[in-house]
Amino acid sequence: MAFLTTRRTLIAVTAVLALGTALSGPASAQDKIKLTFLFDNTPSTVTMAEALAAAFEAKHPNIDIETEPRPGGAEGDNITKTRLATGEMNDIFLYNAGSLFQAINPVQNLVDLTGDPMLANVQESFQSTVTGTDGKIYGVPIGTAMGGGILYNKRIYAELGLSVPKSWSEFMANNEKIKAAGKAPVIQTFGDTWTSQLFVLGDYYNVQAAVPTFAADYTAGKAKYASTPAAMKGFERQEEVFKAGYLNEDFAAAVFTDGVTQLATGEGAHYPMLSFAVTNIKELAPDNLNDVGFFAIPGDDASSNGLTTWMPAGLYIPKSSAHQAEARQFLAFVASVEGCDVQTAAVGAAGPYLVKGCTLPADVPPVVADLQTYFEEGGHSAPALEYLSPIKGPALEQITVEVGSGIRSAADGAALYDEDVRKQAMQLGLPGWN
Repeated sequence: MAFLTTRRTLIAVTAVLALGTALSGPASAQDKIKLTFLFDNTPSTVTMAEALAAAFEAKHPNIDIETEPRPGGAEGDNITKTRLATGEMNDIFLYNAGSLFQAINPVQNLVDLTGDPMLANVQESFQSTVTGTDGKIYGVPIGTAMGGGILYNKRIYAELGLSVPKSWSEFMANNEKIKAAGKAPVIQTFGDTWTSQLFVLGDYYNVQAAVPTFAADYTAGKAKYASTPAAMKGFERQEEVFKAGYLNEDFAAAVFTDGVTQLATGEGAHYPMLSFAVTNIKELAPDNLNDVGFFAIPGDDASSNGLTTWMPAGLYIPKSSAHQAEARQFLAFVASVEGCDVQTAAVGAAGPYLVKGCTLPADVPPVVADLQTYFEEGGHSAPALEYLSPIKGPALEQITVEVGSGIRSAADGAALYDEDVRKQAMQLGLPGWN
C-alpha cells in the first residue's frame, strides 16, 4: 500500500508540474526545436552567422540554433560533400552559389524553395545562381555581392605618391617602388589555400573583354586556359609577381587573417582578395579601416579596366533535415530587410545586398565606396566565370599555390587546371567533353 500511495503522489505531482509548465509561457529547453547551422570559419562569417542566429532566436523563442564553423577551402568542401552524401548535413548550411553550387548536386540533395514567398525578396540575378539543372531554386543569399581585385594600403600609396593602376604595367611599376621603400608589395597567404586564386579568378573581366565568347566556349569544351592567351595571363601574372620577389616573407605559411592585418597595418601594400575582407579589417584592425582601398585587377589596356564580381554565398536546406519548416523560417528571416540590417550591424556591408529593399549605410568604408564605382553608371563590371559556366575545377587553389610559390610554371599550371576542369565537366555530364 505504501508503494501505491507513493506512486499516485508522484503521478499527481508530475501532472501539476506539466500543467504549470504549459501555463508558464515559453517552451522549456526540452520542448524547443534545435536547428543546426554550418558555415565557414572566416571571422566575419562567424560573427555574422552568430548574430543572425541570435536575432532569429529572439523572434522565435521555440527554436534554438546551434552554430558550427567549418574550415574553408578544400577541407570545407569535403566536409560539406561528405555530410550531404551520408545524410548527416546540418539543418541549414552556407555554401557557394554558381558553379560550385552545381557540384553539390542540388536536385538530389537540397530542399526545393521554388514558389516560397521568401523568394519574392530575392533579386533574380541571385536566383539564377542557385537554380538547379531542373530549373528549380534552392537557396537564398547571405552577405553581399563582392568584387575580386586588389585591396591596397592607401597610406602607403600617399606616402610614395602612387596612383591607382589601371594597367598591369602600372601595377608592377608601383610594386617596384613599394619594394624599394622596404614594404612587401604583394601579400599572399598560402597557408589558407583558397586565398591563392584571385590573380586567376579576379582576372576574368579582362579575359571576357579580350574573348567575349570564352565562357560559352569553355563550357562546351572548346576553349582552354593553356591555349587561350588572355586566360593564361592570370597564371602568368601570379608567376611574374613571385619571380620579381614582391611577396611577403611568410607567404607560404601566412593565413587569411594574417594577410588582412598585414595590409591594414601597412606591412604590405597589396592583397589580391575578394572585397568581403573589409568586414575582417573592421574586426581585426578597426583603427585602420579607412587606410584600405580597392581596385580591379588591371589588364593590358588601361582604357578597358573593369571589375570581376562575385555573388553572395547561399543558404540551403538539405533534404535530410528533420526540421525543414523551421529551417525555411530562418532562411526567410535572412532574406529580409531585417536580416540585412542584422548583418550590417554585425560586420558592416562589403557591397550591395541582393535582397530587395536592403540599403547600405551612408558611411561605408573606402573599400565599399571604391567597389560601388564599378557598379554605378559608367562603371565596368562582369560576373566571375563561375556564374557564367557550371564548371570550376576543385584543384585550382592547390595549383595556384604551386604557381604562386614558383613550384610549377604558369604554363604547366594552366595545363593542369584544364585537366582538372575536364574531369569536373565529365562528372557533370556536360556535352562536348571526353
